[in-house]
Amino acid sequence: MRAAAGFPAFFRLYRMHTLEQLRSGALAGARRLDLSCGLTEVPREVFDLADTLEILNLTGNRLSTLPADLGCLRKLKIIFCSSNEFAELPEVLGDCPALEMVGFKANRISHVSGAALPQKLRWLILTDNAIDSLPQELGQRPAMQKLMLAGNRLSGLPAGLADAHALELLRLSANRFTELPPWLTRLPRLAWLALAGNPLGWQHALAPTLPRLSWHRLRLMDRLGEGASGQIHRVRLEPDGAAGQTLALKLFKASVTSDGLPEHEIAACAAAGHHPALCTPVAELAEHPDGTPGLLMPVMPPELHNLAGPPNFQSCTRDLYPDGFAMEVGVALRLAARMAHALAHLHRRGMMHGDFYAHNILWNPASGEAMLSDFGGASLLPDDQPELRSALQALDVRAFGCLLEELAAHARQGDAAGTALVERMKTLAAACMVFDPAARPDMNEVAKALDVLNPVESATGR
Repeated sequence: MRAAAGFPAFFRLYRMHTLEQLRSGALAGARRLDLSCGLTEVPREVFDLADTLEILNLTGNRLSTLPADLGCLRKLKIIFCSSNEFAELPEVLGDCPALEMVGFKANRISHVSGAALPQKLRWLILTDNAIDSLPQELGQRPAMQKLMLAGNRLSGLPAGLADAHALELLRLSANRFTELPPWLTRLPRLAWLALAGNPLGWQHALAPTLPRLSWHRLRLMDRLGEGASGQIHRVRLEPDGAAGQTLALKLFKASVTSDGLPEHEIAACAAAGHHPALCTPVAELAEHPDGTPGLLMPVMPPELHNLAGPPNFQSCTRDLYPDGFAMEVGVALRLAARMAHALAHLHRRGMMHGDFYAHNILWNPASGEAMLSDFGGASLLPDDQPELRSALQALDVRAFGCLLEELAAHARQGDAAGTALVERMKTLAAACMVFDPAARPDMNEVAKALDVLNPVESATGR
């Protein structure tokens, strides 16, 4: 279960503070402050926490400016001001010496000044605004790893961003790009890219649609979970459907998610087709009384769990595994092989997943059975530009290499044979992650290499 839209996962489960607590001094020495109470200005009492405050969450207020002396919060590392009324990214952010993460999703921002970008910036979230251009200084922030820009009015990126060699995740969905900058696919560490919903003019032969199932045929049951883009409920078909059939219904929360638009996720799910290691929907929701889009999926067996949790502030782009997490080498290989074949299947269908992460993999710890889910970041690639298609799919290959590296790190080596298998996994992971995207193997080659290490999966797992 992930955090609500607009919040990274590490904001979940925190209770909001009150103005009364802040003004009474009850929060003295606090390292984080969460205020959502209709604020039109930042309370001056916030500066009483200047010696300790590291996280300031002001999401869901009515703010349009920040105090001119915000830089006095010299230990501030994270600021979140989503769902407010900012028309520009405040330049005072650039005065904060320790600030690394800035989140201003779902405001009214149309202007971003280079002065607003802190020198230590690692993670910038400007999803769902009205930005049509970005400053050259964005490429002069060497720590930048995550840049989330879906749902704006961008038709280009600053040329200086070609030097953002630490950039690993980029969300450009639902903008106005008619072409991609040639340097984009050459960024050495870029592994997670979302592009759907831009007028790129790409030709794609596959244009299947999902069957549509009316809301009025469904009976809502319990809630199964919640993600950044939607809530998932168990539903049962009414008697005129298949007798006793139970499905999972994903109801999208908003018109713009962190990855893009719901309709693009729905289109990607349809194009993905069926594969035993893909969790793809069986139908699209129709006739919801509020017009809410949705997807109907099989209910996953209870023995399947998320392989890992999403990144936190410290890990930024890498998933989180429980302390002491380990698996047998054979289980790790089966899981890796199934995921390689699933990703190779998507690539053969002219797609990139764009969000290939352990937290989007459901797995059975006993057997290594696994299924890849979440197509919110997926893109349909051009049939008539094979070089560009391969270059974009090479980003997925790097993402797979990250997963394989993690699996190797958590595999119990046991005997000498196990140690040798883990070393070969590490070698293959390194090949997938080389900084020159053109030198990476394609996913068919990766799947075949894993079949050699795991002949059981070769025979049964595709």
